[in-house]
Amino acid sequence: MFIRPFRSFAKALSSGIVVMLLLSGLSACAKSNTFTNQTPIKVGYTVSLTGSFSQDGNALQQGYFLWRDQINQSGGLLGRPVQLVYMDDKSDAATVTADYQTLITKDHVNLLFGPFSSLLAVKAATVAHKYNDAIFMPTGSATSVYDNNFDNAFVMPLPSYKDLEAFSYYILSLPQAIRPTTAAYVSVDSPFAQPEVQQAQNTYLGSYMDDVYSYTYETNANVAPIADRIAASKAQVVVLGTSGLSDSVAFIKEFQKDNYNPKAIVFTSGPDEGSQFLNAIGGESTAEGIFTPETGWYPGAQTYEASQFTSAYLARYSGTEQDISSTTAEAYAAGQVLQQAVTLTHSLDQATLIKGLHANTFNSVLGPMQFKSDGENTIGTSILSQWEKGQFIPVYPDTAAEANPEFPKSDWP
Repeated sequence: MFIRPFRSFAKALSSGIVVMLLLSGLSACAKSNTFTNQTPIKVGYTVSLTGSFSQDGNALQQGYFLWRDQINQSGGLLGRPVQLVYMDDKSDAATVTADYQTLITKDHVNLLFGPFSSLLAVKAATVAHKYNDAIFMPTGSATSVYDNNFDNAFVMPLPSYKDLEAFSYYILSLPQAIRPTTAAYVSVDSPFAQPEVQQAQNTYLGSYMDDVYSYTYETNANVAPIADRIAASKAQVVVLGTSGLSDSVAFIKEFQKDNYNPKAIVFTSGPDEGSQFLNAIGGESTAEGIFTPETGWYPGAQTYEASQFTSAYLARYSGTEQDISSTTAEAYAAGQVLQQAVTLTHSLDQATLIKGLHANTFNSVLGPMQFKSDGENTIGTSILSQWEKGQFIPVYPDTAAEANPEFPKSDWP
């Protein structure tokens, strides 16, 4: 097994630029739960409680609930309680469009959160843009979202096309004698996952490794025969563009049936769903050695208010820190940025909020954030995490690593 030296994280992400006066003001009211005005500030959004994104939707809902509880325990927003107004979008794009129209024109919410997935986020942002409303997006980092040049949408994670950068650089950093020489690239037809895989294939790894299998499949397709073809290719590295938990689990189970064990395997999403992922694949030994890019938060991260977020999660949902989904952290981060923007501008006026969001830097459990005119978060580093002995931990780059990467991957149990 090749072992790469590492350095501890040393609070690297939490040391980003912060709106210091703003955060001091938030800390000052942290122990007050007395509202100066009982009229609630309504924050509206849709969430996938049913349909293909329901598992991820549940994780998103957890993050929003945690943020609401925390801010209301701290005196609310502008001295007013926060009320969440949400609708089940059924994981359906048309439903998202209709629901956000309702939230804005009939429910008259004051502020907007985004749904899960870039497919749904672009629909929500389109409606919000029609009414010139700011929308705080926990997901929606696909290139297709930024291509619309929405000046009102603010996306918390880094652009998805950068997500596999750390994995690619790690593979290429291996000594030539043990570096893999063949790769398979497979992705769901998704504006989130596909650009990630294409970037790895065409920009990072393609010049150094032979492409032995490449395929794009439709959403909700049966991935078993695709996994069989990957196994038949005997690719040493497998790059899988998955947009949720179910596909990643299905690929792993089929690889086990085929007795196919590549030297390295990375999923764009799925393995970062904590205990949901472990339970679905059969436990820690099956997860061992699987890579996934991370958004800035992970168990043990020293980012802004990460310990507060973790404590709140464990108090409400129990379990361990490893059970926390990155989607939950992304939703919580959207709330943090919303809170800071409203407090900084002392306003619920949409034009004022949008201007303030473009002009300032904010902080969150994902790390510091600064937004381009199209809503892209420009601050942050691609981080590669891996399952090792039941822990999902950052392993690359060295500045973020808490353990050495495991390579090659151990055999399936």
